[in-house]
Amino acid sequence: MAANSSDRPVLEELDRAECLRLIAGGTVGRVAFDDGEGPAVVPVNYTLDGEAVVFRTSVGGRLSRSLMTVVAGGEVRAAFEVDRFDEESREGWSVLLRGGAHPLSDAEIERAALVEPWPAGERDAWFRLAARDVSGRRVHRR
Repeated sequence: MAANSSDRPVLEELDRAECLRLIAGGTVGRVAFDDGEGPAVVPVNYTLDGEAVVFRTSVGGRLSRSLMTVVAGGEVRAAFEVDRFDEESREGWSVLLRGGAHPLSDAEIERAALVEPWPAGERDAWFRLAARDVSGRRVHRR
């Protein structure tokens, strides 16, 4: 027997402010980028700094190499995604930020909010992804 449609969760589009509020308290998200071989997605620890995401990675890693730019002040197109879901209740949300990422200068690192990576090892490449486009959806019961 099919569940009554009124018992099923509904999908709601979220505005920019609600999306930023939801990801402000998080610690792990995913950066999407082109690594030269096609789309790639890597989990990172992050913090929200205004409307930008700040994250760290290893200097020699694929993410760092892909987001480096030789153009002073240049940015590399990237996306950042965070979600939270409860499979039992079938409720949750997902937020996507798209914009330009650039490596932080030493001066910017000193002013940036602290990002503590979970894994051991050097994570000395700091990046900032400015959120030009922000979108999100929530699945919830009325």
